[in-house]
Amino acid sequence: MKSVSLHNRLSKVLLKSFIFLFLFFLSFNVSAQDAVDEARQKAGRKIFRQLCSSCHKLDKDFIGPMLGKVEQRRENDWLKKWIRNNAEFRASGDKDAIAIYEKWNGSNMTAFPQLTDEEIDNILYYTTVGDPVKKTVVADGGPAVEVESPDWLIWILAGAIVALFMVIAALLKQISELRGAPKTPGLLGNTLELWEGLKQNTFLHVAGTIFMLFVIAYIGFGTIFSVGVDQGYQPIQPIAFSHKIHAGDNKIDCQYCHSSAKHSKHSGIPSVNVCMNCHKGIAEVSEETKLDGYSTEQLNGEIQKIYDAAGWDPETLKYTGKEKPIKWIRIHNLPDLVYFNHSQHVTVGGLECQECHGPVETMDELYQYSPLTMGWCINCHRETKVDLKGNEYYEKIHKELADKYGVDQVTAAQLGGLECGKCHY
Repeated sequence: MKSVSLHNRLSKVLLKSFIFLFLFFLSFNVSAQDAVDEARQKAGRKIFRQLCSSCHKLDKDFIGPMLGKVEQRRENDWLKKWIRNNAEFRASGDKDAIAIYEKWNGSNMTAFPQLTDEEIDNILYYTTVGDPVKKTVVADGGPAVEVESPDWLIWILAGAIVALFMVIAALLKQISELRGAPKTPGLLGNTLELWEGLKQNTFLHVAGTIFMLFVIAYIGFGTIFSVGVDQGYQPIQPIAFSHKIHAGDNKIDCQYCHSSAKHSKHSGIPSVNVCMNCHKGIAEVSEETKLDGYSTEQLNGEIQKIYDAAGWDPETLKYTGKEKPIKWIRIHNLPDLVYFNHSQHVTVGGLECQECHGPVETMDELYQYSPLTMGWCINCHRETKVDLKGNEYYEKIHKELADKYGVDQVTAAQLGGLECGKCHY
C-alpha cells in the first residue's frame, strides 16, 4: 500500500510540475513579441530612410532637429499633426510648433499627409530603439565568428532550470511527508511544499548558489567584453550607396574605389571624383536597378547628391565650382592603440576584402560584418597558412619553422603573427 500511495502522490506532483512548466513557457512568449518589434523597427527604418534621413539624424541635429527618442519629448498626437502638415499645424496657433519653426530659422518641413497612423508609429518606434544590430555568421574560408544566442532563449533556459529546481524540491518534500512530515492542504500547501523542499535540501542550496554565481559571472563578463565591440554597426549614410549594385550587380572591383588598400595602411574612402568617373555618363538608373525602400526616382535623386557634392551641372555637363563635402559616416574603426596595415594583408598576404568585411557584394547597406576584436584577429593568424613559395628571403626561415612545428606550411602565428609589437605600438 505504501508503494501505491507513493506512486499516486508522486504522480500528482509530476502533473503539477508539468502544468507549472507549461504555464511558465506560455508566459515567456518573448520570441513572438521580438518578431513584432523587429518588423516595426524595420518598417520604421525603411520610411525614415526614404522621407526623413536627408534632413534628420537620430543622434544629432542636422538640417532639422535630432529625432532620437523624440517620443520622450513630444506627445504622439502632437508628432502626428506635425509630420502630416506642419504648416497647417502652425497656422492653428500651436505655440510649440511655431517655436520650433522659428528656432530653425523658418525652415519649412515637407508635409506627409499620405502617412497612416501605423506608419508614423513605426517611424517613431524606430527613432526610439535605433538601428538593428545584425548577428552575422562566418563566410566560407573566413575566421570563426561566435554568434550569440537570442536573449529570450537564455532567459527561457534560466527559467527552465529554476522550474527544475522547484520540481526536485516538490518531489523531495513529498518523500519527506510520506516519512511522517505534516502536510498542508490546498494551493497554500502546494506552495509551502515547494518552499519547504528548497529550505530543507542542502544539495539545492549549493547547486542554486553555484548556478547564481555562474549567471552573475556570465552576465558580468559578457558585459565587460562587449564594450567597444561594434559588430553589426550600420549607420544611415548621407547618400544611399549600395555595394550590392556596384560590387555585386555591376562587378566593380573593390580596389577600383578603395585603391589605397593595395599600398597604404588605410583602404580610404573614395573621393567624389572617383564616383564621377562613372556618373558623368550615368545620370539615371535603369528600371531593373532595385534598392530596398527606394523607387527609381529616389535613386536618381541620390545620384543628384553626388553631382551637388562635385559641383557638376548635368544639364550643361560642366563643373560649376560649387562643391560640397559628402559627410560619410565611418563604419570600421580600430582603437588608436592598434596598428593594422591594409597593404600587408591585401598585397602581401593576398587576402580578399570579404574575409574581414564579409560579403559586401550582397549588401545594400554596408555594416560591420566582423567583430574586429583581438581574439578574432588572433584566430585568423592561427588558421591562415602563409604561402612563401618563390620567396628566397623566407626560404631558410620557412624550412626551419616547418621542421620545428612539424608542418608543411607555417601559419601567420608561427611566423611571428602573435608578437605583441606586430599590432601594438
